[in-house]
Amino acid sequence: MKMNQMVQYLKQLSGKVNTSMYASIQDQSNPHHISMLRQMQKEIKMKNTLEVPLNRLRVVVFDLETTGFYPNKGDAILSIGAVKVTGETIEQETFYSLVQSNTAPSEEVTELTGIKAEDLEDAPPLSEVLAQFYKFIKGHTLVAHHAKHEQAFMQHATWSLMRANFDHRIVDTSFLIRIADPELKGFQLEECCTNCGIEVKDRHHALGDAKMTAELWCHYLKKIQEMGFPNLREVYEQLAKMG
Repeated sequence: MKMNQMVQYLKQLSGKVNTSMYASIQDQSNPHHISMLRQMQKEIKMKNTLEVPLNRLRVVVFDLETTGFYPNKGDAILSIGAVKVTGETIEQETFYSLVQSNTAPSEEVTELTGIKAEDLEDAPPLSEVLAQFYKFIKGHTLVAHHAKHEQAFMQHATWSLMRANFDHRIVDTSFLIRIADPELKGFQLEECCTNCGIEVKDRHHALGDAKMTAELWCHYLKKIQEMGFPNLREVYEQLAKMG
């Protein structure tokens, strides 16, 4: 891990949204709604969670299904799934939404995810889904598996709609895996879950993958606490030492 990357990791953020504005957002094509969503993004406040004990850390574990890997080349978000976790406890509260898209999923993507073009016709627009997602996140830290994918699409979506940066940093489950299970070579979600005895089900469904990632997060969160890591700050310090 490079030092400039380490600086970014040490700026873990979570946010809060003024939910009174949410009801006004219905159509991403309406300039007024975009303006309201932009204001919501501005109201996201930085919150340092590095010192929070891991057994009390509140996170939202999320996953995106997309039409491809490159948002800057026209690939789009098809669905968002998320689940809340406190410490090692997966909560019942979940989030899931399809996203209206002008980019129809390819046959390969449909075969992989089960999402068809007609499924997206009546789905809410991206601005509305993001507003719902911000409301769901509240003050929680975000977690994802192979987080660069989620980071890239959330940044692109936020910039495209609001000309603003996506202000939530995302903790990657691989950070914990590198420390607790350094001999593990593959980091594919199903490989990691199988290695931990976690049932692989509803693969490539955003909520299904989010639930499996939440189980993976809890598994390794317990392991690194047993290894003596009390909070995220010490996790990142260890990653910096590992290089």
